[in-house]
Amino acid sequence: MHIKFSYRILNIGLTLGLGVTLCTGIARAQQYSRTTPTQADIACSGLITDQAVPTDTYLISGEDSRLKSTFSDQDFIYINKGGEQGVKVGDQFDVVRPISDEMAATTWFKYQAMLTRSMGTRFADIGRLRVVHVDAKISTAQIDIGCDLMERGDIVIPSAARPIPQFHDAKLDLFAPASGKKTGMVVTAKDFSVLTGPGTIVYVNLGSSQGVRIGDYFRVFRYQGSHLESIYQTKDMAFKLYGYGSTPVAYQWDNLPRQILGEGMVLRTGPNSSTVLLTNVRTDTYIGDYVELE
Repeated sequence: MHIKFSYRILNIGLTLGLGVTLCTGIARAQQYSRTTPTQADIACSGLITDQAVPTDTYLISGEDSRLKSTFSDQDFIYINKGGEQGVKVGDQFDVVRPISDEMAATTWFKYQAMLTRSMGTRFADIGRLRVVHVDAKISTAQIDIGCDLMERGDIVIPSAARPIPQFHDAKLDLFAPASGKKTGMVVTAKDFSVLTGPGTIVYVNLGSSQGVRIGDYFRVFRYQGSHLESIYQTKDMAFKLYGYGSTPVAYQWDNLPRQILGEGMVLRTGPNSSTVLLTNVRTDTYIGDYVELE
């Protein structure tokens, strides 16, 4: 009895939490009036790639390291390359970290593990550095942009300009026919969230190798009653439910209209993945939902 009661409390808490998150997302959607992504959207978006990332430059430590194990905005930190390796005052570097989902054993939708592997390694953007002093073998840099707390051993790579595309002003078409272009899925999301909303980052399994470009838009949609998701579902509820009516024909997911959930703009691309900022979302969006190029 005590265990059942505890589970019920947990379920109520999760339901309330998802509800608050969703309501917050809807409120943000109504106020989403910017014309371009923010600097944080671009600098902290993350990337999934199957291409090798050099690991020979890294964060050694920083000031007050006898007291601190992490470093944040405006802190001075040390990297393991200096003047002898060509580093100069004013150079900018990005700090990234390979990350993986600690809950990867929990599958949310049918193809999650397979698609995650095919996309490559996920790298979180930790922040951006600017070199302020150079010694022979070590450089001192200041954290100009902090996306997360930096740690010893984080990978440091030269900064490359990231384009900042403009949002389009097209109205979301709730009944848009299939575009006929490439189709993929929302495989994962920033912070490994399952539920996402407007202004959040998701990662889809289409990238530059499939012709996706920065600034492209993905339409997000869902089929009814496909049973691909691990979330609890009442069998065949899309066309019948005892006590609430039924139809003479068993309408399955492939002969029901698809539900348009929203859209998002591509911020970055890997060979087989895209980093997408959700810009217009009309209802809750989950990993496992489908996307198509508009």
